[in-house]
Amino acid sequence: MAHRNIPIFIPHLGCPNQCVFCNQRSISGCHSFSEDHVTEQIEQALSTIRPQDEAQIAFFGGSFTGIDRGLMLRLLEVAERYVKEGRVTGIRLSTRPDYISPEILDVLSRYSVQVIELGLQSMDDGVLRACQRGHTAKQAENACRMVTKHGFSLVGQMMIGLPEASPESEIETAEQICRLGASAARIYPTVVFYDTPLCEMTRTGRYHPLSLDDAVRRSAAVLRVFQRYHVPCIRIGLCAGEELTSPQTVMEGPNHPALGEMVLSECAYLELLSALEKQGMLGETVNLRVPERKVSQTVGQHRRNLARLERETGTVVRRVIADAELEEILPQPWQNA
Repeated sequence: MAHRNIPIFIPHLGCPNQCVFCNQRSISGCHSFSEDHVTEQIEQALSTIRPQDEAQIAFFGGSFTGIDRGLMLRLLEVAERYVKEGRVTGIRLSTRPDYISPEILDVLSRYSVQVIELGLQSMDDGVLRACQRGHTAKQAENACRMVTKHGFSLVGQMMIGLPEASPESEIETAEQICRLGASAARIYPTVVFYDTPLCEMTRTGRYHPLSLDDAVRRSAAVLRVFQRYHVPCIRIGLCAGEELTSPQTVMEGPNHPALGEMVLSECAYLELLSALEKQGMLGETVNLRVPERKVSQTVGQHRRNLARLERETGTVVRRVIADAELEEILPQPWQNA
């Protein structure tokens, strides 16, 4: 059984301010919102979902709990009807930390809301100020605690490469997301969209976007935190779409359709280095026994990781053996394998 989200985008509705990086219309690929078309969107999405799959109606974009209260309740009523009919299993939504309160959570608890995704972006006050985020790290922390205390699953969304951010502040943000009880996370490297303050900051040299290689390395460092805490990362990078790759939309930044796979491959490379060092086999000729699900990531596209390993450490890999029983990479002397 697969999980599917039925996304209903409400671009920029409910957002109280303009963050420097944000152009929600470009990010969502949705330039307008019509309440009248919501049922049609849900029906169309349901027609593509297998009966055995699990589906949630997901209100993304904007800040769902900050929109007009009447509209929010009407949208929840529409979604609730599908839950009661057994056609979807529940509701999820994304919002800002400063649009969470006990009163709002009490309202949401009257419906079949299961997951609340919080756009935290960073837990560093200096980064939040530089991004004109409009809330503090303490407010974000309190919102996370309220969400989990009310029994909702928390998904923490964070960004890599924001103004004033460092690899250390990003790792600390990931650590806090885990410590605050997130059941899942998303990682979004910062992309510079036209018609945003960040676009002007880039033009004038006040902001320098990450290179693709830097974005992969910094995302991998964050992902390893989530892996250590056993918090699934359900997305790395923006969703692929024509709007997000168009030169009319994106000015600069690490927006690559295979970013997630590249980050997973970088994590596998770091795991491989660690395994070789632990066994005292760096610089040797070896065979690798690798968990079956990690073979592609460990080898890398076009055997990139193995070539890099030989180039950087002198370690030569003769064979890679998939092993369904293994949980970790196991290097072996190649003569004995």
